[in-house]
Amino acid sequence: MIRFAQPYYLLLLLALPALYYWHRQRRKRGAAITFSNLGVIGQIRGKKSFPVRKVFLTGRLLVIALLAIAFARPQSGHTGEEVITEGIDIIMALDVSTSMLAEDIKPNRIEAAKQVAAEFVKGRKHDRIGLVVFAADGYTQCPLTIDYSVVLTFLDQVRTGMIDDGTGIGMGLATAINRLRTSEAKSKVVILLTDGRNNRGEIDPLTAAEAAKALDIKIYTVGAGTRGTAMYPIQDPMFGKRYVPMQVDIDEATLEKIARISGAAYFRATNTEQLEDVYKEIDRMEKTRIEVKEYTRYSELFYWFAAAALVLLMAVIVLENTRFMKIP
Repeated sequence: MIRFAQPYYLLLLLALPALYYWHRQRRKRGAAITFSNLGVIGQIRGKKSFPVRKVFLTGRLLVIALLAIAFARPQSGHTGEEVITEGIDIIMALDVSTSMLAEDIKPNRIEAAKQVAAEFVKGRKHDRIGLVVFAADGYTQCPLTIDYSVVLTFLDQVRTGMIDDGTGIGMGLATAINRLRTSEAKSKVVILLTDGRNNRGEIDPLTAAEAAKALDIKIYTVGAGTRGTAMYPIQDPMFGKRYVPMQVDIDEATLEKIARISGAAYFRATNTEQLEDVYKEIDRMEKTRIEVKEYTRYSELFYWFAAAALVLLMAVIVLENTRFMKIP
């Protein structure tokens, strides 16, 4: 990107044709020496002379052109962007109790939750994301990080049975809140997904919600599971894997209170499509603020043209007064 800081100096270029015309007219006015008889001159044979005057005239005009461009201050510009972000710190708290193996959400609740959470992670930018898993107790699977590949790796390793069985919603929330307690992010969010009601742990879910409110942490709660009964796989020692009906028991009232206390929202997902819609809605509600400032840095180029004009002028002067010096 090239610009001229003082472009009006370029008007000097318009004078070049006039200077050239004036010089040509001056040359036609008459000879510098008058001969009484031109016959002798006509008998002189010599080599065709080099057009010295035209070359020097062109050199002088080029000097004027280079100086005009230098005075106009040509500048080279480089355009860039400064990105200012206010990222969000997000902890995904995932229930890993054995009831998450129910297959009312295909292929089952735990795998569907992992797949949708992975897509959510891939769609974020500039946010720190962490992962907490809970059953009878809460456990940090992945601390807050901007390295989404690490989050996805830890998410892929999530399995039921990795913690003692049960549903400790309060413990999962307490672990997630503890991870966000010292965060300085503009917005702090917990996305808690469960398929049951709190039946383990020393911390009550509503108490954890009040703590989150005090720390300005929003908790989006998601109840995953169909209504009524769901088919649950069990390993029979005689017949191998078989399915038994299991009553779906999601404590929606408590999950709604948790979300309301913290200033967020509760969602219910009874199939994979609804689960995807839930995360899309949360993604829409919790957008990172990104401010982009464009700037252009300019560097001066005039000295290149000024230097070229000086070198050319010196060459013309030296050659005129040495190799091509003329006698009036």
